[in-house]
Amino acid sequence: MQAGTASLVTTMDRLASGAFKADFPILQQQVGNKPLVYLDSGASSQKPQVVIDAMTKYYCHDHSNVHRGVHTLSQRATHAYEQARQKVADFINAPSTDDVVFVRGTTEAINLVANSYGASQLQAGDEVLITALEHHANIVPWQMVCERIGARLRVLPINDCGELRLDQLDALLSSRTRIVAVAHISNALGTVNPVAQIVERAHALGVVVLVDGAQSIPHAKIDVQALDCDFFCFSGHKVYGPTGIGVLYGRQSLLQQMPPWQGGGDMIRVVTFEKTTYADPPLRFEAGTPDIAEAIGLGAALDYVSAIGLDKIAAHEKALLEYATAQLSSVPGLRIIGTAAHKAAVVSFLLKGIHPHDLGTILDAEGVAIRAGHHCAMPVMQFFSIPATARASFGLYNTMTDIDALVAALHKARKLFGL
Repeated sequence: MQAGTASLVTTMDRLASGAFKADFPILQQQVGNKPLVYLDSGASSQKPQVVIDAMTKYYCHDHSNVHRGVHTLSQRATHAYEQARQKVADFINAPSTDDVVFVRGTTEAINLVANSYGASQLQAGDEVLITALEHHANIVPWQMVCERIGARLRVLPINDCGELRLDQLDALLSSRTRIVAVAHISNALGTVNPVAQIVERAHALGVVVLVDGAQSIPHAKIDVQALDCDFFCFSGHKVYGPTGIGVLYGRQSLLQQMPPWQGGGDMIRVVTFEKTTYADPPLRFEAGTPDIAEAIGLGAALDYVSAIGLDKIAAHEKALLEYATAQLSSVPGLRIIGTAAHKAAVVSFLLKGIHPHDLGTILDAEGVAIRAGHHCAMPVMQFFSIPATARASFGLYNTMTDIDALVAALHKARKLFGL
């Protein structure tokens, strides 16, 4: 008990002090002759040295194609690649590695489900339910498949705080609903959606649920079995891993039903000119040479996060969010967009008299990196009748001092605009 408490205090102190910044080479630089303050992890998190080292080791010592070779390098590469799949399965508590499909990212995972499961299961007149908080990646693929098949896309609305209107969920779920696709956390507002409750209510009607976990994977412990979702997807670069790699978790019974989305090598059993038979999942959905180094890098990133502890990271980020919300609220003319009761480490805001794009440019000159725009969530912006927001999103390497730098830069922006 005492040892565990001491360990918790030590890790929390290191998080609070920014000690983990030393693990990230890119954070050691200056921008605008000022120390870089990186507040754009919601778009893409930075990479610790252990991830870079794992990928470098593969390229320097083990590079070969996987699954098809009998020589030593191929065997080592295959082992490292499949070991990464096991790490993913453990990280999200998937029942089996057979449920873990490597893809390029969340966008490809959703397109895979829409074009394989959706296209094979939906019929004209069926309905797909999404929410008004979705990223474009969880809107457009469903629009495309619905238009092709003649199905209908329905949307669960939000309130002025940026929370889902759960009081309308039962009315939108019907005998025609076949799929619900919902973000675990809104990338634009940071709203944490009650996905477990949505899954339960959808499953009561036999409706399949996909959860977009791109924003939740670095902030909260994911247990797909406890969540009971049918599909869960995320991108490696959101959780301190490399770009170009992501994961689709699928319930095995559904993956077995799904036809291949892409054809090529490694996703087959037998090919003749008359007929091709396909491999079982997950290989059925991994045509061609995969992103081997990126998968290995993702595995290293998950090891890194697990060693720190997602519970500790979540507690640290909660403190950052509370501090940022209080400090930003004290800036004259600043309006926070998205005030849900349950939020992740994201703050979207407007500063009266300064367009978010101009604000982002001014802050960059102060060494502070934020995101400015519609955040690939244009329907959210349309709901609030705004063109864009400035967004600060936090990671495990951020500190209260970073937030102080953000606030100081905002005050400087006001002075530059004579506000």
